[in-house]
Amino acid sequence: MPFGIKNAPSHYQRMMNTIFPEELSEGWLIIYIDDIIVCSETWENHLTRLERVLQKIVQVNMKISLKKCHFAYSELKALGHVVSGLSLGIDKNKVAAVLLKPMPQAKKEMQSFLGFAGYYRQHIKDFAKIAKSLYKLCDQQTAMK
Repeated sequence: MPFGIKNAPSHYQRMMNTIFPEELSEGWLIIYIDDIIVCSETWENHLTRLERVLQKIVQVNMKISLKKCHFAYSELKALGHVVSGLSLGIDKNKVAAVLLKPMPQAKKEMQSFLGFAGYYRQHIKDFAKIAKSLYKLCDQQTAMK
């Protein structure tokens, strides 16, 4: 699929999701466009899962670049997360960068912070409850400029 087409990333993501539906629903495969991460608890399990993914790639006649592949990492930073075994955590460097920023003073700054926080909502207990008042601040024209 040629790049530069506005809808190409969403079409590619959908295609990848249709190639690997079982693996995605089983929770051990993470796909973001052309990034594929195979998660496993043991080395033997990892080899089995990796073989399964590679076989599907061959079946659908996809190509991969071995130069861009990383195999057998016990921990991997990807897309702002840390993947380790079957766990998915937040990259501490991303959190540290936000903590060093001053408190949002303007509407755009608050929206930027909420976008960052929303990306990690699965890791934040009661995120919707916590963020509700911050979203209200963004809606109030007088509260923030």
